[in-house]
Amino acid sequence: MERLFAPWRSVYLMGEPAQSCLFCSMAAAGPDQDRANFVLERGREWFVVINRYPYTTGHLMVVSRRHVEKVGDFQGDEGSEMVGLLARCEAAIKRAYGPDGINLGANLGRSAGAGIVGHFHMHMVPRWHGDTNFMSTVGETRVVSEDLSVTYDRLLRALREA
Repeated sequence: MERLFAPWRSVYLMGEPAQSCLFCSMAAAGPDQDRANFVLERGREWFVVINRYPYTTGHLMVVSRRHVEKVGDFQGDEGSEMVGLLARCEAAIKRAYGPDGINLGANLGRSAGAGIVGHFHMHMVPRWHGDTNFMSTVGETRVVSEDLSVTYDRLLRALREA
């Protein structure tokens, strides 16, 4: 059996829990705070935000406005709106970065690797052939090729075109 060693996750798993939910704070903030919070788009039930600790350039998340823990907690049209936003974000990531693939996933619970426990969100991580290298696994370092403010502008432009 092969093992994936991910020491950078220990910061999330072993750190002090936040006093309030980061995503709830972002959802409550007005659109005038979107750039500061890296919020790219707001839907009726969901919003799109750049991950501040990206696995790769262009890593974003589609986040529920409501504080819900799992898919079974969705109500009404929340699931269909989420899927629609994921499709728009997929097109935007492809337009902005031209990746070879995209990882899509949710970590439900601390033991599953959730950095923000109890508030449902889907990760979208652009991937390129050969993008896994020694820096992440041996050097405990991630190489992210652009500043988050540049990523924000690039993805915002691509989402508007999607």
